[in-house]
Amino acid sequence: MDWRKIRFYFKLYWIRILVITGIITLIISLVIVLIKGVKAWNEAESYLRQTQLASLPLQMFSWGVMGVIQAIVFSYMYYWMFFKRGAQSFSQTAKKSIAGEELGITWKDVIGMEEAKQEAYEVVNLIKDRAQLQQIGGKILRGLLMLGPPGCGKTYLAKAIATESRLPFISMSGSEFVEMFVGVGAGRIRSLFKRANMLAELHGGCLIFIDEIDAVGAQRVLDGGSGGTSERNTTLNQLLVEMDGLKEKDSNIVIIGATNAPEKILDPALLRPGRFDRKIYVDKPNLEDREKLFKYYLNDVKYDSNSVKIDRLARISVGSSPADVANVVREAALIAIRNKCSLISMKEIDEARERIALGIKRRVKMSQKEKLQTAYHEAGHAIVTYLLVPTKDVFKITITPRGHTGGVTWVPEINEKFIEDQYELLNDIKIALGSFAAEKLKLGFTTAGVGGDFAQALSTAHNMVWRIGMGKSGLIGDFHILDRNSFAGSTSYISEETKKILDEDVQEILRGCLKEVSELLKKEDDLLERLARELVAKEELNYDEIEAVFKSFGKSRP
Repeated sequence: MDWRKIRFYFKLYWIRILVITGIITLIISLVIVLIKGVKAWNEAESYLRQTQLASLPLQMFSWGVMGVIQAIVFSYMYYWMFFKRGAQSFSQTAKKSIAGEELGITWKDVIGMEEAKQEAYEVVNLIKDRAQLQQIGGKILRGLLMLGPPGCGKTYLAKAIATESRLPFISMSGSEFVEMFVGVGAGRIRSLFKRANMLAELHGGCLIFIDEIDAVGAQRVLDGGSGGTSERNTTLNQLLVEMDGLKEKDSNIVIIGATNAPEKILDPALLRPGRFDRKIYVDKPNLEDREKLFKYYLNDVKYDSNSVKIDRLARISVGSSPADVANVVREAALIAIRNKCSLISMKEIDEARERIALGIKRRVKMSQKEKLQTAYHEAGHAIVTYLLVPTKDVFKITITPRGHTGGVTWVPEINEKFIEDQYELLNDIKIALGSFAAEKLKLGFTTAGVGGDFAQALSTAHNMVWRIGMGKSGLIGDFHILDRNSFAGSTSYISEETKKILDEDVQEILRGCLKEVSELLKKEDDLLERLARELVAKEELNYDEIEAVFKSFGKSRP
């Protein structure tokens, strides 16, 4: 008999054990009383037995009904007071553990993140070979932090680590710890680690996965008086203590944290060695990984291998996350069912990509005037992109309302981009201002549709000047760091004169880009008019139709 399991279950379910023991004791006592009562019954006089026999059903009914009512009321009140509305409900966590092998996600299922997968594989080996690690004086990892954009597989990778290590797995979100009452989050942290310690004692280890750990692990600041900040600080302090504090014994507990937020917003004490010892960056997949992802997800559906070219899909899906790839295949399957097709073809996949990237078509009836205005707007974007920006492709133009926009020009990246240089940032501004310049040139006025483009252009130019020193004046530095205090109402460290120079640099960039774009569209007025008329007539132009229009004017990509 494994005494560790008996001790573990007694620690975990001691209240239930006591209640069941009490019930069994009560039943035994009742049986003994019943036996003695029968014996006394047999020894009593006949008239006494008849009298008691007549009143016995009523007594048993009343006792039974009252006993049941009292038991129900007491149990409900106890549960309501101590678990539903009492302190126990706030400071305790009811998260159940899952056996690692029950998750069923192996390394073969982890696709599209080869570098992160290799790092995780080393972590699993360390968890499995802790005995060998201890022989040479090493210590097991305390924490593993996964960073990266959403939809790239951080949670999926955590489940794979649990499956491969075959340890109990407890999953929680960072927001589940923080409450409005100070001390509640710390209590939930203690409750979580108490359960993890018992599981580690029973199974030799335990994995705790905290998703969106930035909700509980952000940098500590002074409380402004609301109490909410104190609650976050207290919760984080308790987490720090549990990860590496003064404890009676050292259990084999590994904490896996995941966040989409930048690493710099997390508290430095959380990131120091001895807590989160290993960081894994789970980024968007490259060309080779995207090809593996499409193969993996298309294997689960029926598709036409003659029309669906996986290598082409991987090339035209630059910037897509694993979740995006899965969503495209899932949406294509729904479209195939709607079209009553037995196989998914490239047509359904292209339509799925458009629905996801551009939004669902809205049934809005536009007047001819609005169609022409929108056509000039989108044609401006397209011409600037096609003739000035070699890193982007004009994949589709539509003046059909989609999502919250009246029209869309789809210009995906041709190749992976990790760092944008000054010329690429300027190209982004030029694409955004193409709509404004086209409307001014052809209509003599602009529409409200340029609002979003202005926001994008201004934001890019502002960051170029204020953050990365690309202004004409030559001022260097990240001025947002110094100006951060001004948002709280206190005095800014930047003089008004410097701010004026920086703002002038921003406008200089915008004016320069607008001038270049306006000159280009004036020069290509016939092309702009032709493209707009084609859009008004057809409402949507796909890649081949766009290429045909530009080729008819003798234009080619730079």
